[in-house]
Amino acid sequence: MTMTAEQAAQFADVFDRLVTGVEQVLLGKHHVIRMSFTALLSGGHLLLEDVPGTGKTSLARAIAQSVRGTSNRVQFTPDLLPGDITGVSIYDQRSGAFEFHRGPIFANIVLADEINRASPKTQAALLEVMEEGQITADGVTHPVAAPFMVIATQNPIEQAGTYRLPEAQLDRFIMKASIGYPDHASTIRILEGAGHRAHEITLPPVVSAQTVVELAALARTVFVDATINDYVARLIDGTRRSSEVRLGVSVRGALALIRTAKTLAAANGRHYVVPDDIKELADAVLAHRLVLDPEAEFDGVTASSVIARVLIETPPPSDRQAA
Repeated sequence: MTMTAEQAAQFADVFDRLVTGVEQVLLGKHHVIRMSFTALLSGGHLLLEDVPGTGKTSLARAIAQSVRGTSNRVQFTPDLLPGDITGVSIYDQRSGAFEFHRGPIFANIVLADEINRASPKTQAALLEVMEEGQITADGVTHPVAAPFMVIATQNPIEQAGTYRLPEAQLDRFIMKASIGYPDHASTIRILEGAGHRAHEITLPPVVSAQTVVELAALARTVFVDATINDYVARLIDGTRRSSEVRLGVSVRGALALIRTAKTLAAANGRHYVVPDDIKELADAVLAHRLVLDPEAEFDGVTASSVIARVLIETPPPSDRQAA
Protein backbone atom coordinates (compact mmCIF):
# COMPACT_ATOMS: atom_id res chain seq x y z
CA MET A 1 0.00 0.00 0.00
CA THR A 2 1.26 3.47 -0.89
CA MET A 3 0.63 6.58 1.19
CA THR A 4 -2.17 8.82 -0.09
CA ALA A 5 -2.08 12.60 -0.44
CA GLU A 6 -4.54 12.90 2.46
CA GLN A 7 -2.37 10.74 4.72
CA ALA A 8 0.68 12.82 3.76
CA ALA A 9 -1.13 16.02 4.79
CA GLN A 10 -2.07 14.49 8.15
CA PHE A 11 1.50 13.27 8.66
CA ALA A 12 2.88 16.75 7.93
CA ASP A 13 0.44 18.33 10.42
CA VAL A 14 1.56 16.02 13.25
CA PHE A 15 5.22 16.45 12.31
CA ASP A 16 4.94 20.25 12.39
CA ARG A 17 3.25 20.15 15.80
CA LEU A 18 6.03 17.95 17.16
CA VAL A 19 8.71 20.30 15.87
CA THR A 20 6.90 23.40 17.13
CA GLY A 21 6.59 21.89 20.59
CA VAL A 22 10.29 21.10 20.93
CA GLU A 23 11.19 24.58 19.63
CA GLN A 24 9.84 25.93 22.92
CA VAL A 25 12.81 24.28 24.64
CA LEU A 26 15.51 24.41 21.95
CA LEU A 27 15.21 27.94 20.59
CA GLY A 28 16.35 28.82 17.09
CA LYS A 29 17.17 25.24 16.08
CA HIS A 30 14.34 24.43 13.68
CA HIS A 31 16.51 22.44 11.26
CA VAL A 32 18.17 20.12 13.77
CA ILE A 33 14.81 19.44 15.45
CA ARG A 34 13.33 18.48 12.09
CA MET A 35 16.30 16.20 11.45
CA SER A 36 15.87 14.60 14.88
CA PHE A 37 12.21 13.77 14.29
CA THR A 38 13.05 12.58 10.79
CA ALA A 39 15.53 10.14 12.33
CA LEU A 40 12.99 9.02 14.94
CA LEU A 41 10.21 8.43 12.41
CA SER A 42 12.65 6.63 10.11
CA GLY A 43 13.41 4.12 12.85
CA GLY A 44 17.01 5.27 13.18
CA HIS A 45 19.45 6.78 15.67
CA LEU A 46 21.10 10.18 15.77
CA LEU A 47 24.74 11.14 16.38
CA LEU A 48 25.32 14.72 17.56
CA GLU A 49 28.87 16.04 17.38
CA ASP A 50 28.90 19.21 19.40
CA VAL A 51 30.59 21.14 22.18
CA PRO A 52 29.10 21.00 25.71
CA GLY A 53 26.21 23.24 26.66
CA THR A 54 24.36 23.39 23.36
CA GLY A 55 21.16 21.66 24.53
CA LYS A 56 21.68 18.01 23.65
CA THR A 57 20.08 16.73 26.88
CA SER A 58 17.21 19.19 26.54
CA LEU A 59 16.59 17.99 22.98
CA ALA A 60 16.37 14.33 24.02
CA ARG A 61 14.07 15.09 26.97
CA ALA A 62 11.80 17.33 24.89
CA ILE A 63 11.43 14.72 22.13
CA ALA A 64 10.47 12.09 24.73
CA GLN A 65 7.90 14.40 26.32
CA SER A 66 6.40 15.25 22.92
CA VAL A 67 5.70 11.60 22.17
CA ARG A 68 4.60 10.74 25.73
CA GLY A 69 7.64 8.54 26.12
CA THR A 70 10.43 7.95 28.58
CA SER A 71 13.97 9.25 28.38
CA ASN A 72 17.22 8.30 30.08
CA ARG A 73 20.65 9.89 30.02
CA VAL A 74 23.85 7.86 30.32
CA GLN A 75 27.13 9.68 30.90
CA PHE A 76 29.77 7.60 29.17
CA THR A 77 33.07 7.27 31.04
CA PRO A 78 36.09 4.95 30.62
CA ASP A 79 34.96 2.76 33.54
CA LEU A 80 31.40 2.28 32.26
CA LEU A 81 30.57 -1.40 31.74
CA PRO A 82 28.15 -2.93 29.21
CA GLY A 83 25.88 -4.06 32.04
CA ASP A 84 25.60 -0.46 33.24
CA ILE A 85 23.71 0.23 30.01
CA THR A 86 21.83 -2.96 29.21
CA GLY A 87 21.16 -4.21 32.74
CA VAL A 88 22.41 -7.10 34.87
CA SER A 89 21.08 -10.33 36.33
CA ILE A 90 21.17 -10.38 40.14
CA TYR A 91 20.64 -13.48 42.26
CA ASP A 92 17.52 -13.25 44.43
CA GLN A 93 18.01 -15.31 47.58
CA ARG A 94 14.30 -15.43 48.32
CA SER A 95 13.32 -16.92 44.97
CA GLY A 96 16.57 -18.80 44.43
CA ALA A 97 16.83 -17.48 40.86
CA PHE A 98 18.53 -14.73 38.93
CA GLU A 99 16.40 -11.67 38.27
CA PHE A 100 17.16 -9.30 35.39
CA HIS A 101 17.37 -5.63 36.38
CA ARG A 102 16.87 -3.42 33.38
CA GLY A 103 19.41 -0.78 32.52
CA PRO A 104 18.82 2.77 31.24
CA ILE A 105 18.65 1.52 27.64
CA PHE A 106 15.02 0.55 28.31
CA ALA A 107 13.52 3.93 27.40
CA ASN A 108 12.04 5.50 24.29
CA ILE A 109 14.77 8.14 23.96
CA VAL A 110 18.24 7.37 25.32
CA LEU A 111 20.90 10.07 25.42
CA ALA A 112 24.36 8.49 25.27
CA ASP A 113 26.42 11.48 26.33
CA GLU A 114 30.04 11.56 25.10
CA ILE A 115 29.86 8.05 23.69
CA ASN A 116 33.49 8.19 22.61
CA ARG A 117 34.68 8.31 26.23
CA ALA A 118 33.60 4.70 26.93
CA SER A 119 35.64 1.63 26.04
CA PRO A 120 35.05 -0.08 22.67
CA LYS A 121 33.42 -3.02 24.51
CA THR A 122 30.82 -0.74 26.09
CA GLN A 123 30.26 1.12 22.82
CA ALA A 124 29.68 -2.21 21.07
CA ALA A 125 27.08 -3.24 23.67
CA LEU A 126 25.08 -0.07 23.03
CA LEU A 127 25.34 -0.32 19.26
CA GLU A 128 24.24 -3.96 19.33
CA VAL A 129 21.03 -2.95 21.09
CA MET A 130 20.54 -0.17 18.53
CA GLU A 131 20.79 -2.67 15.69
CA GLU A 132 18.83 -5.57 17.18
CA GLY A 133 16.26 -3.66 19.25
CA GLN A 134 16.53 -6.24 22.01
CA ILE A 135 18.77 -7.61 24.75
CA THR A 136 19.36 -11.27 25.56
CA ALA A 137 20.34 -12.08 29.14
CA ASP A 138 20.53 -15.61 30.57
CA GLY A 139 18.80 -16.96 27.48
CA VAL A 140 15.83 -14.58 27.83
CA THR A 141 15.18 -11.89 25.20
CA HIS A 142 14.08 -8.48 26.43
CA PRO A 143 12.80 -6.11 23.72
CA VAL A 144 13.46 -2.41 24.15
CA ALA A 145 10.73 0.22 24.08
CA ALA A 146 8.92 1.29 20.94
CA PRO A 147 9.61 3.82 19.57
CA PHE A 148 13.31 3.60 20.42
CA MET A 149 16.01 6.07 19.49
CA VAL A 150 19.53 6.62 20.77
CA ILE A 151 20.85 10.18 20.60
CA ALA A 152 24.62 9.82 21.03
CA THR A 153 26.93 12.79 21.45
CA GLN A 154 30.61 13.41 20.80
CA ASN A 155 32.71 16.39 21.85
CA PRO A 156 34.89 17.33 18.85
CA ILE A 157 37.22 19.48 20.98
CA GLU A 158 38.51 17.31 23.83
CA GLN A 159 39.92 14.11 22.36
CA ALA A 160 42.25 13.05 25.20
CA GLY A 161 41.21 9.73 26.70
CA THR A 162 38.57 9.03 24.08
CA TYR A 163 37.90 5.99 21.89
CA ARG A 164 36.96 6.96 18.37
CA LEU A 165 33.92 5.14 17.03
CA PRO A 166 34.95 2.66 14.31
CA GLU A 167 33.52 3.20 10.85
CA ALA A 168 31.31 0.10 11.12
CA GLN A 169 29.69 1.55 14.24
CA LEU A 170 29.33 5.04 12.80
CA ASP A 171 27.47 3.40 9.93
CA ARG A 172 24.72 2.35 12.35
CA PHE A 173 23.66 5.94 13.00
CA ILE A 174 21.11 6.99 10.43
CA MET A 175 22.19 10.64 10.73
CA LYS A 176 24.90 12.84 12.14
CA ALA A 177 24.13 16.45 12.97
CA SER A 178 25.24 19.38 15.07
CA ILE A 179 23.09 21.69 17.20
CA GLY A 180 25.59 24.54 17.39
CA TYR A 181 25.29 27.78 19.30
CA PRO A 182 22.03 29.77 19.04
CA ASP A 183 21.90 32.98 17.04
CA HIS A 184 21.82 36.39 18.74
CA ALA A 185 18.03 36.70 18.92
CA SER A 186 17.64 33.19 20.35
CA THR A 187 20.40 33.85 22.88
CA ILE A 188 18.51 36.92 24.12
CA ARG A 189 15.34 34.85 24.55
CA ILE A 190 17.30 32.18 26.44
CA LEU A 191 18.78 34.80 28.77
CA GLU A 192 15.34 36.30 29.40
CA GLY A 193 14.20 32.91 30.63
CA ALA A 194 17.27 32.29 32.76
CA GLY A 195 15.09 31.98 35.86
CA HIS A 196 13.82 28.62 34.62
CA ARG A 197 16.12 25.64 34.21
CA ALA A 198 15.66 23.46 31.15
CA HIS A 199 14.79 20.35 33.18
CA GLU A 200 11.98 22.29 34.89
CA ILE A 201 10.15 22.81 31.57
CA THR A 202 7.59 20.11 30.82
CA LEU A 203 6.12 19.92 27.33
CA PRO A 204 2.60 18.63 26.80
CA PRO A 205 2.59 15.44 24.71
CA VAL A 206 1.58 15.92 21.08
CA VAL A 207 1.02 12.24 20.28
CA SER A 208 1.35 8.92 22.06
CA ALA A 209 4.32 6.57 21.66
CA GLN A 210 2.06 4.13 19.81
CA THR A 211 1.10 6.86 17.34
CA VAL A 212 4.79 7.43 16.62
CA VAL A 213 5.17 3.73 15.80
CA GLU A 214 2.19 4.00 13.43
CA LEU A 215 3.56 7.15 11.80
CA ALA A 216 6.92 5.43 11.24
CA ALA A 217 5.12 2.53 9.55
CA LEU A 218 3.14 5.00 7.43
CA ALA A 219 6.32 6.82 6.35
CA ARG A 220 7.65 3.59 4.90
CA THR A 221 4.76 3.57 2.39
CA VAL A 222 5.84 6.82 0.68
CA PHE A 223 6.32 6.25 -3.05
CA VAL A 224 9.86 6.25 -4.44
CA ASP A 225 10.20 6.33 -8.21
CA ALA A 226 12.82 4.23 -9.98
CA THR A 227 14.58 7.41 -11.10
CA ILE A 228 15.09 8.41 -7.44
CA ASN A 229 16.63 5.03 -6.66
CA ASP A 230 18.89 5.46 -9.67
CA TYR A 231 19.87 8.95 -8.48
CA VAL A 232 20.79 7.66 -5.02
CA ALA A 233 22.79 4.78 -6.54
CA ARG A 234 24.74 7.25 -8.70
CA LEU A 235 25.45 9.45 -5.66
CA ILE A 236 26.75 6.45 -3.73
CA ASP A 237 28.93 5.43 -6.68
CA GLY A 238 30.25 8.99 -6.81
CA THR A 239 31.49 8.77 -3.20
CA ARG A 240 33.25 5.49 -3.96
CA ARG A 241 34.99 6.81 -7.08
CA SER A 242 36.27 9.99 -5.46
CA SER A 243 40.08 10.12 -5.30
CA GLU A 244 39.82 11.79 -1.89
CA VAL A 245 37.87 8.92 -0.34
CA ARG A 246 39.40 5.68 0.89
CA LEU A 247 36.03 4.07 1.73
CA GLY A 248 32.78 5.25 0.17
CA VAL A 249 29.20 4.99 1.39
CA SER A 250 27.91 1.49 2.18
CA VAL A 251 24.67 -0.09 1.05
CA ARG A 252 23.33 0.56 4.54
CA GLY A 253 23.98 4.25 3.92
CA ALA A 254 22.06 4.17 0.63
CA LEU A 255 19.11 2.49 2.33
CA ALA A 256 19.24 5.07 5.14
CA LEU A 257 19.07 7.90 2.60
CA ILE A 258 15.95 6.42 1.01
CA ARG A 259 14.30 5.76 4.39
CA THR A 260 14.88 9.28 5.66
CA ALA A 261 13.84 10.79 2.32
CA LYS A 262 10.50 9.01 2.61
CA THR A 263 9.97 10.48 6.07
CA LEU A 264 11.03 13.97 4.99
CA ALA A 265 8.70 13.83 1.98
CA ALA A 266 5.77 12.96 4.25
CA ALA A 267 6.83 15.70 6.69
CA ASN A 268 6.60 18.14 3.76
CA GLY A 269 3.08 16.93 2.95
CA ARG A 270 3.99 14.78 -0.06
CA HIS A 271 3.30 11.09 -0.64
CA TYR A 272 6.29 10.75 -2.98
CA VAL A 273 10.01 11.54 -2.82
CA VAL A 274 11.59 14.25 -4.99
CA PRO A 275 15.29 14.92 -5.67
CA ASP A 276 15.31 17.88 -3.25
CA ASP A 277 14.56 15.49 -0.38
CA ILE A 278 17.70 13.54 -1.25
CA LYS A 279 19.80 16.70 -1.56
CA GLU A 280 18.61 18.07 1.79
CA LEU A 281 19.49 14.87 3.62
CA ALA A 282 22.66 13.81 1.78
CA ASP A 283 25.17 15.48 4.09
CA ALA A 284 23.49 14.44 7.37
CA VAL A 285 23.00 10.83 6.23
CA LEU A 286 26.14 10.17 4.18
CA ALA A 287 29.05 12.35 5.33
CA HIS A 288 29.84 10.44 8.54
CA ARG A 289 30.02 7.18 6.59
CA LEU A 290 32.97 8.29 4.45
CA VAL A 291 36.57 7.41 5.25
CA LEU A 292 38.79 10.05 3.71
CA ASP A 293 42.25 9.50 2.30
CA PRO A 294 44.79 10.69 4.92
CA GLU A 295 46.51 13.01 2.43
CA ALA A 296 43.18 14.60 1.51
CA GLU A 297 42.37 15.11 5.19
CA PHE A 298 45.75 16.72 5.70
CA ASP A 299 44.96 19.10 2.83
CA GLY A 300 41.76 20.20 4.60
CA VAL A 301 39.24 18.13 2.67
CA THR A 302 36.14 17.26 4.71
CA ALA A 303 33.50 14.60 4.22
CA SER A 304 30.88 17.32 3.81
CA SER A 305 32.85 18.96 1.01
CA VAL A 306 33.10 15.60 -0.79
CA ILE A 307 29.32 15.09 -0.52
CA ALA A 308 28.71 18.64 -1.77
CA ARG A 309 30.91 18.06 -4.81
CA VAL A 310 29.30 14.70 -5.59
CA LEU A 311 25.87 16.37 -5.46
CA ILE A 312 27.06 18.97 -7.98
CA GLU A 313 28.61 16.38 -10.29
CA THR A 314 25.61 14.00 -10.20
CA PRO A 315 22.65 15.30 -12.22
CA PRO A 316 19.30 14.62 -10.53
CA PRO A 317 16.24 13.36 -12.41
CA SER A 318 13.78 16.00 -13.48
CA ASP A 319 10.73 16.58 -11.27
CA ARG A 320 8.56 15.15 -14.03
CA GLN A 321 10.59 11.94 -14.07
CA ALA A 322 10.60 11.60 -10.26
CA ALA A 323 6.93 12.42 -9.66
